[in-house]
Amino acid sequence: MRAITNPSFLIHHHHHPSLASAVLRSLRHRFPNFSPSLIKVRAQSSSTSHAELDNARTGRSGSLASPPTHLDVTQKIDVNPPKGTRDFPPEEMRLRNWLFQNFREVSQLFGFEEVDFPVLESEALFIRKAGEEIRDQLYCFEDRGNRRVALRPELTPSLARLVIQKGKSVSLPLKWFAIGQCWRYERMTRGRRREHYQWNMDIIGVPNVTAEAELISSIITFFKRIGITSSDVGFKVSSRKVLQEVLRRYSIPESLFGRVCVIIDKLEKIPIDDIKKELMSVELSEDAVEELLQILSVKSLTKLEEKLGSSVEALADLKQLFSLAEKYGYSDWIQFDASIVRGLAYYTGIVFEGFDREGKLRAICGGGRYDRLLSTFGGDDLPACGFGFGDAVIVELLKERRLLPELSPQVQNIVCSLDQDLQGAASSVAARLREKGQSVDLVLENKPLKWVFKRAARINAQRLIIVGSTEWQKGMVSVKILSSGEQYEIKIDELE
Repeated sequence: MRAITNPSFLIHHHHHPSLASAVLRSLRHRFPNFSPSLIKVRAQSSSTSHAELDNARTGRSGSLASPPTHLDVTQKIDVNPPKGTRDFPPEEMRLRNWLFQNFREVSQLFGFEEVDFPVLESEALFIRKAGEEIRDQLYCFEDRGNRRVALRPELTPSLARLVIQKGKSVSLPLKWFAIGQCWRYERMTRGRRREHYQWNMDIIGVPNVTAEAELISSIITFFKRIGITSSDVGFKVSSRKVLQEVLRRYSIPESLFGRVCVIIDKLEKIPIDDIKKELMSVELSEDAVEELLQILSVKSLTKLEEKLGSSVEALADLKQLFSLAEKYGYSDWIQFDASIVRGLAYYTGIVFEGFDREGKLRAICGGGRYDRLLSTFGGDDLPACGFGFGDAVIVELLKERRLLPELSPQVQNIVCSLDQDLQGAASSVAARLREKGQSVDLVLENKPLKWVFKRAARINAQRLIIVGSTEWQKGMVSVKILSSGEQYEIKIDELE
């Protein structure tokens, strides 16, 4: 029998005295300060079935198990959110809304449509290949239906699932964007938390690097809108086909490709000797490791061509991307860097990463091509590429550059009555203005005018509307324009 862990279990003294004793012993063991007097025991009908009792023991029933409601214990809670998570009080929420609004407006400028997915997904969606950092960072558990589920650590697998589900009912190319909360149980550093919001843009159905060029252009458009320049931020660009070519030359099996990418993604995070050891542990010869590390140090397409020859497919893709960057007008934002591979196993071609040129912060955003992701979930592969852009690092960058916007609350009207008896009249004025689409902060208590003026200043109200008995009897209200101090009376019917 499973230990009884639900203190709300109804103990029936008369018919099951031994069971009652067992419950009390179990609770004393689990809660050292437990006193039997804390349990509220209620009489239970003798018709209670053994099945119902068993459900109570296991905490299971046909519906969800009840929370413990019968322990009369007052406990002071920790007022901080769980480690690695955040509250969003109004001032933080204004910043978040401003950021998300820019994400949305840029996505719409580029003709993308918004989608969303559940925060809770099947665990299998995120467990692809061993070695991926993300696999060890899952918030995962078994739900009450014995299903393995996880809080999503990223959005791309959910997107892939939706694309497979839609099948041929959607016409290609798909240009979708999403802004969603993601969860990773990881070590926290500056700009990295256990939950964050992520802006994703994805293009499904375009095999050419024109898609990657468009995605990078959209991120740069976003940066420009918020005051970030190419002297603040750059993009490192490479292709996984470069690595594939090196591994092919050393007859390394294709099956090891993903694991090698995951190791190389740690280049700036762990010592080079550890990288070498990890690469050799996945069956790469010493010569292959040395050649690979030499290639990864290349920082120009000319040198890459010298190393690999001009016929390599990766080179053609990269040359086209840099040519398109020139046409878009963002050549000064991007640079070739062979060491960029991204840590997720599903990337197949061009990969890119936004970085802070001062080197104080971790990657700002990243993405690339993932043409073979859909088949890992049982779907038909489609050419696809996309990026993820977290909300935390960009806020740190804006702080560094002193570019955080000053976002104050904005309300058009503050309405108050001078007499408690006129509260209903003030409510009708507020309702009238709201019907016209104007925002109104209605003073809900009988407050002195000094308090009302302070409130108006705090919420940046544009005008104050005062309902006084003399004016109200004439069918009028007093209006004060707070920026200029101008004051006048106006008929209620003419109030706009």
